[in-house]
Amino acid sequence: MTADVREAYRSRAGAVVRRDMDALVDLSERLHAHPETAWEEHRAAGWVPEPLADAGFEVTPGYLGLETSFHATAGSGPFRVGICAEYDALPGLGHACGHNLISAIAVGAARALAAVADEAGLTVEVYGTPAEEGGGGKIEMLDRGAFVGLDLAMMAHPAPVDVVEAEPFAVSHSHVEFTGRAAHAAAYPEDGINAADAFTISQVALGLLRQQLPASVRVHGMMTNGGEAPNAIPARTEGRWYVRAESLEQLAEIEPRIWRCFEAGALATGCELSVEAESKPYAEFRADAAALESYRRNATALGRTFESGTRAARMNRASTDMGNVSQVVPAIHPYVGINSLPALNHQPEFAARCVGADAEAAVHDAAVALAWTALDTAGERR
Repeated sequence: MTADVREAYRSRAGAVVRRDMDALVDLSERLHAHPETAWEEHRAAGWVPEPLADAGFEVTPGYLGLETSFHATAGSGPFRVGICAEYDALPGLGHACGHNLISAIAVGAARALAAVADEAGLTVEVYGTPAEEGGGGKIEMLDRGAFVGLDLAMMAHPAPVDVVEAEPFAVSHSHVEFTGRAAHAAAYPEDGINAADAFTISQVALGLLRQQLPASVRVHGMMTNGGEAPNAIPARTEGRWYVRAESLEQLAEIEPRIWRCFEAGALATGCELSVEAESKPYAEFRADAAALESYRRNATALGRTFESGTRAARMNRASTDMGNVSQVVPAIHPYVGINSLPALNHQPEFAARCVGADAEAAVHDAAVALAWTALDTAGERR
């Protein structure tokens, strides 16, 4: 592919995104107005592939037996590019991580590439990936055969500012449960085994452990059930806990120390402890350096400015199951800024900024930059 031919494809792809912006904004705003949490994205899994089908994509709903996933393909070229669309929301916070924008960006980039796919030697694949917020949807899809053989997988994620490289923590997600014995808290306290106390002891142990943990490790969680009534000793308490580390290797080394803190709570109170994984661990990210540099050039040409070393730029440390995809195929996961400061991801104020002029500009720029990056990478590797 000569430079002149590639530039012609890039120009056509950019024009498609500009033409489609009203439809992309409509999709983003519909998703934003109807947030659905992990594995419950039934409307989103139907809405996101609609504009792909309209552009001639062959759409497979319920892909690989996962009800809220889909797969869409266009073109028949030798270079396979996969674009990931996330659309799950956060419980109680709606689209406070901007997955509505991720879907619009993915659709915009895919439609742009489909317009030149056969001429440019591309097969364009869009993966509708449910349950990124703790459910490990992409890992489930990987286990069932998705993504294998792609020449490039990519997506762009909203953030307060633009950051080119994802450097996420590996993370495990666990459901923790203590089982004790109920009793009247005033009349017969000696007959109870207090499951709430078990959580208290565990969290104290975790707090003391933190001073010996590497700076790269994060441990955080919440109780989801702390008991039923103040005058009844709690017989069962539950919580969700995340452990993060620089890599899956470090995570495997650290986790036993974390679970011993919960074992201490069980031992001290006499409760039974159950720890169950909510998904397979998310991996650290392995970025494709050449494609990432191409995205940087393309986004810069569109007027984006990248930041590093600031508090707002730390969103690139957030864990993602796209890290697992990057362990299997070449991948990039840049962050596109929506000018939200002082609002940061996972705050209600950030959700509010995921619609409006700055959010729309992010959809346009990220869709074009991803499309151009796919064309550049295909041209360089053919």
